[in-house]
Amino acid sequence: MSMLGTSVVRKEDPQLLTEGGSYVDDLPMEGALHVAFVRSQLAHGVIESIDIDEAVGMPGVVAVLTAADLELTPQPPGMPMFNAEMKRTHLASDRVRFVGEPVAVVLAESHTQAVDAAEMVWVDVDPLPAVVSVHDSLTDETLLFPDAGTNTVFGMPPSGDDVFADCEVTVELSFRNHRLAPCPLETRATIARWETIDGQEHLTQWSENQGAHGTRDGLAAALGVDTAQVRVITPDVGGGFGAKNGIYPEDIVVAMAARRLGRPVRWVETRTESMLGLVHGRGQEITATIGGTRDGRVLGFRSHVIQDGGAYPMVGSVLPIFAKNLATGPYDIGKVDVSTASVVTNTVPVGAYRGAGRPEAAQIVDRMVDAFAREIGKDPAEVRRMNYVQPDQFPYTNASGTTLDSGNYEGALDEVLAQVDYDDLRAEQARRRDDPNAKLLGLGFSSYIEITNPVTTPDFGSIEVRPDGSALLLTGVSPHGQGHYTVFAQIAADLTGIPFEQIEVRHGDTDLVARGNGTGGSRSLQIGGSAIKLATESLIDRARELAADLLEAAVDDVVLDPATGNFSVAGTPAVARSWADVAEAAVSGGGEAFLAEADFQPEGSAFPFGSHLAIVEVDRDTGEVDLVRLVTCDDCGVMVNPMLVAGQVHGGVASGAAQALMEEFVYDEDGNPKTATFMDYALVSAAELPSFERRPHETPSPLNPLGAKGIGESGTIGATPAVQNAVIDAVAHLGIRHVDIPATAERVWRAITAAR
Repeated sequence: MSMLGTSVVRKEDPQLLTEGGSYVDDLPMEGALHVAFVRSQLAHGVIESIDIDEAVGMPGVVAVLTAADLELTPQPPGMPMFNAEMKRTHLASDRVRFVGEPVAVVLAESHTQAVDAAEMVWVDVDPLPAVVSVHDSLTDETLLFPDAGTNTVFGMPPSGDDVFADCEVTVELSFRNHRLAPCPLETRATIARWETIDGQEHLTQWSENQGAHGTRDGLAAALGVDTAQVRVITPDVGGGFGAKNGIYPEDIVVAMAARRLGRPVRWVETRTESMLGLVHGRGQEITATIGGTRDGRVLGFRSHVIQDGGAYPMVGSVLPIFAKNLATGPYDIGKVDVSTASVVTNTVPVGAYRGAGRPEAAQIVDRMVDAFAREIGKDPAEVRRMNYVQPDQFPYTNASGTTLDSGNYEGALDEVLAQVDYDDLRAEQARRRDDPNAKLLGLGFSSYIEITNPVTTPDFGSIEVRPDGSALLLTGVSPHGQGHYTVFAQIAADLTGIPFEQIEVRHGDTDLVARGNGTGGSRSLQIGGSAIKLATESLIDRARELAADLLEAAVDDVVLDPATGNFSVAGTPAVARSWADVAEAAVSGGGEAFLAEADFQPEGSAFPFGSHLAIVEVDRDTGEVDLVRLVTCDDCGVMVNPMLVAGQVHGGVASGAAQALMEEFVYDEDGNPKTATFMDYALVSAAELPSFERRPHETPSPLNPLGAKGIGESGTIGATPAVQNAVIDAVAHLGIRHVDIPATAERVWRAITAAR
């Protein structure tokens, strides 16, 4: 029986649940200095001076360093399409641009001493007007980067085409996809240590991130050394969600300080620092129009997206490209016109957060499909069904030029509807509307597509079989909770017959793993897993050659029985050689390790999809929303481990529902954060959520040997518009066309009160 498709229990968990993981903050480092960063208390202003005199003389303080001390110079943003004059120094040098921006760094013998001294550093800032909203930013009245001459970072102009010429009805809405904080359980942490090896300086940096090799390359570039002089080790990581996919100024400053002082340096951020330093997600303002026929056929779609990029251009500023690439969602819409503008504001920079542009794109089209259905008086499920791309249309190229690999969108909707008595729910909704004492009932659909491994990067995998018959897998992707160790061991065990328990998986050490592109964009299984599969198949071929010599047979006659892990001549299984025999033969006489490597480069991106149905109750007197049911069908291609898929869906759905109902990062008009701790930021917990009902569905991708598509972000993408549509459906009979998210009790109550 194949291990693939089996719900194998995670092999990571016993260690994590008993002894615990090994995180950066757990690692001993003799003689290490501790870091505390001095951070801006103002959103915007010119730095007049930085007074460090009192801090330098405090107990235990070894150094207080500024940008001038480290000879930092402003660097342009990392993407060529951005305005090159929007430069940043790793410690603010000329002006501060958001509350929380690092200005100086204190190094002391203990963490407490560093924190105490940081409070004594005086940063004299001449205040400038804060630019907080994207609409204010677009006016360019206050420029964050005067040399740039604009606050606009990146944009895509409209086509100008008339996409509604054949439409009988059009609907326009303006709405938002608000700013979120990623909130990983483990905050950022790093340790840097320099050594001299063979007369050359070398840096070893322990860093919790989503890709050791990318972090190594970024450090090497910033420090002006060759990548061979930098080793990055990523131990256990307590959550990433996209926000830890990249290098931060603090990582570089810690490495520079360690180099300057000749001692190891360690830093662990506080929760408030994490809320004000880790990139935020989402942050879009949208105006959209949808048009079609009165019988329900959608013909045209237009949207304009304004992206809040935060204080410095990062990957968040380019994410609106997904609003164009995925503009039509799972629907066959013939005409599309999408334009975007990304701007800077005096807020935390925006980067990748679970879904990274795809949740925003899905919300746009699915919110508009619901509005269109309501305008023409048709059931939202039926309007979706009549507009889906059909299975026989794949590979399908949408109106934006994006080619989708495979899908069965109607099948996913059918799976969801099979879980509920839809007619009965609609009847119950009508009954409650007539009962002034009953809570209102709302039903909300979403049907989405997403793109995984969107920039089609390759990845590395290898397998080594040792003389004792055990195996070691190396992978270039980086786990932070998803179950990589389990699923990669499953793939190798299924192919080789080596017991699952005897397969070890390692990652995140640039001296051990040859190369890798890390984890992001739900790429790990389809790319990293495929590399493991190809490497394993290659090693099996080599093993058959060695087994042929041991069996004194022709290679073509030797077969591997995956059920036993033994090699034999076809038809005579009684005479066999094990993996241990083959590996021993390979290394006998001083031979090299018995291993094989592979890199998998996909031909294109995969496109998972799904449908969600959210059922909510709304208190008509208080506006309070209760999510009572959420039924999902998320298709991620072939499921190697259904249990891991279920876990990823549940986590994603929780995140998406939380955005729809409660989570939001808020600033006041002066750029001061109002939700910088868990006392203020409404981080969701299990208490606010129902038990999700999940239906499996598999539509294999033809673009990788596993047929997988990715699942880590799908639940997030589908849940938010489903819950939002459900809230609006509950109050639509009052004449309410739209409610922005998060649909808090106050926001819903205000909408109900205004309608009355």
